[in-house]
Amino acid sequence: MTRGARRPVRIRWWILVFMFLFALMSFVQRTSIAVAADTMMPVLHISQVQIGWLNTAFLMTYAIMQIPGGVLGQYLGARRTYVAVGIVSLLATVATPALSIIYDGAALFVGLFVAQLILGVSLAPVFPVFASVVETWFPTNRWAIANGLQSCGMLLGGCVTPIAVVSLTQAVGWRMALLLAALPVALVTTGWGWYGRSLPRQHPSVTAEELAELDSAAHDQATPLTLRRLGRIAADRDVLLLSFSYLCMNYTFYLLTYWSFLYLVQVRGFKGIESGVMGMVPWIGAAIGAAVGGFLSDRSAERWGARWGYRLVPLITLPAVAALLLLTIWVSRPYAAVLALAAAFGAVEINEGAYWAATMHVARSDSGAATGVLNTGGNLGGILCQPIVAALSAAGAWDAAFRTGTILALVAAGAWMLIDADRTVPLPTA
Repeated sequence: MTRGARRPVRIRWWILVFMFLFALMSFVQRTSIAVAADTMMPVLHISQVQIGWLNTAFLMTYAIMQIPGGVLGQYLGARRTYVAVGIVSLLATVATPALSIIYDGAALFVGLFVAQLILGVSLAPVFPVFASVVETWFPTNRWAIANGLQSCGMLLGGCVTPIAVVSLTQAVGWRMALLLAALPVALVTTGWGWYGRSLPRQHPSVTAEELAELDSAAHDQATPLTLRRLGRIAADRDVLLLSFSYLCMNYTFYLLTYWSFLYLVQVRGFKGIESGVMGMVPWIGAAIGAAVGGFLSDRSAERWGARWGYRLVPLITLPAVAALLLLTIWVSRPYAAVLALAAAFGAVEINEGAYWAATMHVARSDSGAATGVLNTGGNLGGILCQPIVAALSAAGAWDAAFRTGTILALVAAGAWMLIDADRTVPLPTA
């Protein structure tokens, strides 16, 4: 390379752009109903508790399919898996406004419930398969930042959804708003099918220099995942501890994801476009937290090793989450509550890179399956959260709902003292 010549952008960063967009759109798809709920409920005669059950329907199949989704991604490869994700999730999302035109009453609720079940199945592979993409396409010292940036995309999806859905609802109605908010999935899926590849050596633009930076040879030589090896992964002490801690943290994550907008509307009195703008603020804090947390976790692991490097960030930030959730319900001014929610959400999401990179460090070439176990635990936290928060919020007990998040954030932090990311899953002998 001549002096002054620019180093070409690594293809892995373009792959990450697509992963970022899939994560962003997945959260637009999953949170649109929660944002539109205040408008939908009186029109469709659906209660707040029923909205909670629709959220639960998505989370049930999303959680159940995490491990199968990760395993499927290891067999099919990321290219084909993400194309399937895009097609099926788009169909499931379009079904929601379509069903509300055709049916009403109990039949409508059943149809919406089934659509959310299918949406959960279709989006389940997004994050476990991304772990396999990162393990394959990125050097080890970039695993946390890559995971953090994809989480940033996910959270920006949550950020733009309130203002986009509220604005579109006022302009064209909530049905068309939900439809238009999901259509970019078709563009991202088409682009990925053309450009994306499962392995670096399969991409025509990847240079020998970029391949030399990766552990691609070890990945290419990895034997296919067997049921016995999957059992070892699912039963591994550190994978299970990470999954339990992630369950507790994600209870708080889903509390903020699905219920912060309604809290700002019902308790803090925000309406119309202002509610959409205020609904964006916590997501902005979360997106910043995810990106910063990935960088901090990688640097910390480089300096102190995987065990303490990935442990330090959660031990500091998760207790801060607990305090900020209490601050949210204690402050009297609505805008102060918005800022407290943003800080709490940011402190939660700082930890995404640490959880995912630590699990990948333990599992290596089986990262897709192991992070499937991790995300199963995380989404069980979401399933636990929905009926509890729905019942408490419907009764006006929002303070109690936020206190449950405080308790579980502290439990999540404590579990990290038992996690050793320096250990790897012992593989069964032949």
